[in-house]
Amino acid sequence: MAYHWVEDKSFLSPMKSLCSDIVNQLVQLINREGVIKVKQHLVGSGAKNLITQNANEPIDLDYNLEIIDSCEISIDDCRGIKEYVREKFDEILERVGWDKCQDSTSALTTKRYFFNKGNPTPFSIDLCIVRMGYNGNWYRLIHEKTGYVQWDRYSWNEARHSKDIENRVKWLKENHYWLEVRDKYIEKKNDYLKRNDHNHPSFVVYIEVVNEVYFKYNGGNPYDKSFICRLI
Repeated sequence: MAYHWVEDKSFLSPMKSLCSDIVNQLVQLINREGVIKVKQHLVGSGAKNLITQNANEPIDLDYNLEIIDSCEISIDDCRGIKEYVREKFDEILERVGWDKCQDSTSALTTKRYFFNKGNPTPFSIDLCIVRMGYNGNWYRLIHEKTGYVQWDRYSWNEARHSKDIENRVKWLKENHYWLEVRDKYIEKKNDYLKRNDHNHPSFVVYIEVVNEVYFKYNGGNPYDKSFICRLI
């Protein structure tokens, strides 16, 4: 088994449109209530036309729900934020006829769905709650499960070296290195697959590859001081 590019545009376009509409409804609901203020981003592979599939397995679209203001919930109340967003997400999913989401370690994940006509590939939404740190890096809200709900731990987890990632993407595209990013991305995904490494979700692999190719051509050594991006 290995990852390959998903090229079926007649499937990709309506899939991304449907999932983005659901997440946009969530953003509108949350902002209307005013408990927190948020905006959404389709991130990583989904946003940059780097959608891959492992054999015939389902496709997950990754979204970041960015907190831009914590009005009535403290930014340090990670449990409160996660539970509030989960409740609102379930409200939207019920509206569109989808089942409730599942609360995983770093995301709220929908069940998998498929279109009745055309490409039958199942797909789902992975929604991560994020904020921008003072150091310019992204932080993802993590729910560490212990087996006892009252003892579960919630925290903000730093995605190292994610600062300026979009500026680096822009530079790579303007200087015609994006094909190398694509090649390196699928190569790295398959390398982690062979190693049975499940600690590198698509967004993390994406950051790794963008940084490596950027510093290859724009100076610097991405391997110095443990540059390779990882979640800690």
